[in-house]
Amino acid sequence: MKVLIINLDKAIFEPSSKSLERLKEYASFCEKLSVVVLTRKVFEPIISGNLSVYATGSYRRFKYSMDALRLAKQIITGCGADLVMTQDPFDTGHIGWLIKRKFKIPWQCQIHTDFLSPYFWQGSFLNKIRVLLAKFLLPSADGVRVVSSRIKRSIMSKCRNVEMSKITILPIFVDLDKFKISPTRISLRQKYPQFNFIILMASRFSREKNIGLAIEAMVEVVKKHPKTGLIIVGSGPEESHLRLEIRNWKLYDNVVLEPWSNDLSAYYKTADLFLLTSNYEGWGMTIIEAMASDCPVIMTDVGCTGELVVDGENGLVVPVNDQTALIGAINNLIESPLLREKFKAAGLMAVNKLLSKEQYLQEYKKSWESIIKTTNKE
Repeated sequence: MKVLIINLDKAIFEPSSKSLERLKEYASFCEKLSVVVLTRKVFEPIISGNLSVYATGSYRRFKYSMDALRLAKQIITGCGADLVMTQDPFDTGHIGWLIKRKFKIPWQCQIHTDFLSPYFWQGSFLNKIRVLLAKFLLPSADGVRVVSSRIKRSIMSKCRNVEMSKITILPIFVDLDKFKISPTRISLRQKYPQFNFIILMASRFSREKNIGLAIEAMVEVVKKHPKTGLIIVGSGPEESHLRLEIRNWKLYDNVVLEPWSNDLSAYYKTADLFLLTSNYEGWGMTIIEAMASDCPVIMTDVGCTGELVVDGENGLVVPVNDQTALIGAINNLIESPLLREKFKAAGLMAVNKLLSKEQYLQEYKKSWESIIKTTNKE
């Protein structure tokens, strides 16, 4: 099969990037895999066997659609395409919808975030446009791949013109072995000996991650447990705001911001607790990574909760934006070593049930083949 992907991930053009390696894996079960990446910067095309990656190099964002369609036409005219896949139902989704209409090619829309969460809608005026656009476009998709049951339920209740049979659930793959067997080169306990309990967060510093909720919760936590430390690893547009919050709450001695690291396995393994406080998530890769690293978790009711993380069984789940519940959950785990040990063992059992890479790639392949086969019959 010949597949065309419309993508936003500029990291594909970085040397030895994980994004490029992932595309090479997808190309392994395709006759031809062509990828168009929406970029402002001009990148040289990547040609590797049956994989071809092209950047639009658009001088303005409003040119993305036009430039992507131009490249798509060249690809389809030159080598053909049996399927177009987009990584979201709006920024790239509208381009997939246009290609489907113009070239009569089936379209699979992938959804990696819970865009129908009320918190997504409230995030910005642009998000409101995205939601409305997605609701218009999705009924035209020949297949919809979502990463969690939560997103499927949201679509079925709020986008009622989308057929249930067209929605498949395939969580994001996480290489568990990387976190289970990797050596511990850094110890947070040695790096921060002033703390006798270390809470770890790792995420992009953006509004929807609601890291401020964790910082504010620490105000109360340290009153009861003064030697507790919160280490927040990441980067993003909210960094200056987070630093201001730490200063305003006088938490310099208990909350530390660290730059993002591509190797977090040692952080997970030497923390006492991993915390996620997002307003919405598609799945929650860092939660899986933490559980695979023998680190107990607390998270808000987003992404993989109920499906992977079950409250009280292998972690603690608190309502979104509920500071009181979050404080209670953190204090509970600080004071309950036996509960932490229970969550470690149960968490590891839960992630061990996830798909292996071979199984994941097979399911990915089947999702594409099924759409092509179904539309050809029609």
